[in-house]
Amino acid sequence: MQTRLAATPIALFGIALLAATPVSAQKSGGTLRLYHNDNPPSTSLLEESTIASVTPFAAVFNNLVVFDPSKVHESIETVIPDLAESWSWDSTNTKLTFKLRQGVKWHDGMPFTARDVQCTWRMLIGKSDVADFHRNPRRVWYTKLQDVTINGDYEATFELSAPQPSLPVLLASSFSPVYPCHVPQATMRTRPVGTGPFKFVEFKRGESIRLVRNPDYWKKDRPYLDEITFRMIDSRATRMLAFATGEFDITFPSDVSVPLMKDIKARAPNAICGMVITGTQVNLMVNRENPPFDSADIRKAMSLAIDRKVFNTVLMEGSGLLGGAMLPTPAGEWSMPPEMVSSLTGYGSDIEKNIAEAQ
Repeated sequence: MQTRLAATPIALFGIALLAATPVSAQKSGGTLRLYHNDNPPSTSLLEESTIASVTPFAAVFNNLVVFDPSKVHESIETVIPDLAESWSWDSTNTKLTFKLRQGVKWHDGMPFTARDVQCTWRMLIGKSDVADFHRNPRRVWYTKLQDVTINGDYEATFELSAPQPSLPVLLASSFSPVYPCHVPQATMRTRPVGTGPFKFVEFKRGESIRLVRNPDYWKKDRPYLDEITFRMIDSRATRMLAFATGEFDITFPSDVSVPLMKDIKARAPNAICGMVITGTQVNLMVNRENPPFDSADIRKAMSLAIDRKVFNTVLMEGSGLLGGAMLPTPAGEWSMPPEMVSSLTGYGSDIEKNIAEAQ
């Protein structure tokens, strides 16, 4: 049974803390030292639904397309080439054809071809005889995808049952890497093989992850770094203290509130602190399958009783944005107008009235 969750999102200003100079000023070499707040269930991005696997292992892979990393906000307008050099829709908007890069190699030396694209998405839509996925959480993304056909080694066409304008955005997600056809899924779960800027070295469960520079990467003179290391730390307080004392080079937006940023800045005056609008959310989720939250009246009363303004004040000193059912602009592509947000249960500005109704 699939558990359904109800969420009360508040899109917040995300905060990134850096202890180094901007990438544009970096010289080649060195190790980027990161922490990780979770233990990845496996190294297979296509089989996992958690960001815990994407965060450390995305650098092993490439997508067909990606979001432009120089842009603050991700949208269909910021999708740029990766393993695909170009793409185009047919006149019916049901066939999306990609022209692929030539000369790209997998980390084991095998050539990347259109066959890898075809077998990756045939596995995802359940059309492959060789797939042995334990889980396939991305299948729901591709319900309109009927097949992927190829024309030679460097052209692949996604054939849809109906137009799906969001397809390039889904393909740009970090959850959409291209997999090598010749590597078994059992291997991808423990020792992933990609075409990305970094090669997998080791994953010590509950302890650390290590990636090293891919010397044969298809982007000339990239990556800049020699290594990326992750150390698993459960406690946020411990992670922040370790950053402040110089053990790590960067934090993550989901870890840092505005008050905490000020505390870290006081402890580490050389840290570069920045505050930008991101898609980072604070959510309160309940399991709608089990009592008491299987009752719509209980869920409504709970939503009415939550003072979202207080949440924003305590966590972000008022700099957060109330999202409603969708992320607000500019981070959200499909944001709701403020007047629509205020009409949602519990989102009105009269807190006393909301609480009275909840009772």
